[in-house]
Amino acid sequence: MNEAVLTSLPVTALAMAFAGLVFGLAYFRAVRWTVNLLAEDHGWMAPVGLTLARVTGAVMLLTFMARAGAMPLLAGFLGFLLARMIALRPARRTR
Repeated sequence: MNEAVLTSLPVTALAMAFAGLVFGLAYFRAVRWTVNLLAEDHGWMAPVGLTLARVTGAVMLLTFMARAGAMPLLAGFLGFLLARMIALRPARRTR
């Protein structure tokens, strides 16, 4: 493969969608972990630290995607939304 194929817009958008999915899965796992820490009353420092890490990571990833262009940003966000659907799936089954 040559460099033009590896840096084409569809390949970049697909890579960003995958990155958004992977980051989203980690993000929502951290949300669950934060909720569990709060529910079990383990203090406030660990949940605040996890929340700051999640928000910082999301800002950094979305900034990187936005610098790549509108299509990669939208693809990454769609990957993140897919991760949200996957993360919420067990909660919908229990109702």
